[in-house]
Amino acid sequence: MNGTSTALIVVGLFLVGGIISFAKQKMPTGLIVLLSIGAAMCLLAGVLRLEVWN
Repeated sequence: MNGTSTALIVVGLFLVGGIISFAKQKMPTGLIVLLSIGAAMCLLAGVLRLEVWN
């Protein structure tokens, strides 16, 4: 596990926390969808960059 994959996973989890917070605050759905896409992309990129796949 290198630094880049760790950073991407941490950012993705941070965005997931933002999604939960925004959903509780009844924020606009478009904003929650945008955060969801960003979180999914960060988590997917972080997992795919892990060195266990080589």
